[in-house]
Amino acid sequence: MTAEFDKHSERELDALLESLREDTAQDASPDLLARVLADAYEAQDGMAAAMPEEPVVAVPAPRSRGLLRSLLDAIGGWPAVAGLATATVAGVWIGYNPPTAFDDLTLSVLDSNYGYEMNIGDSLPAFDDLQADG
Repeated sequence: MTAEFDKHSERELDALLESLREDTAQDASPDLLARVLADAYEAQDGMAAAMPEEPVVAVPAPRSRGLLRSLLDAIGGWPAVAGLATATVAGVWIGYNPPTAFDDLTLSVLDSNYGYEMNIGDSLPAFDDLQADG
């Protein structure tokens, strides 16, 4: 029964497709085309009336930015500058007044590898030496 049903469906489909091939598209009536064209011309005339006589002045190009602003944008803006400043201050502070653990680590590395004994604190100036006389 399935084979007969398939043959029957196939014949109906062939007939439907054949009828669609024979049915050609009809052109639109000349009256419809004339009305559509008249509406299009009316819309064009309305748009032409709404346009200004003089051309619209273009917006001037933005001024070039300065060197500092370009550098700031290249770095990443003010948040990046704040991070760099914080890292700089921390580096200067750790370099001037290193924690005791750094002294022990540096002495162990210098003592074992180079045979050079030195107290890191002796090479750094005292805080009193850095203060300005006032």
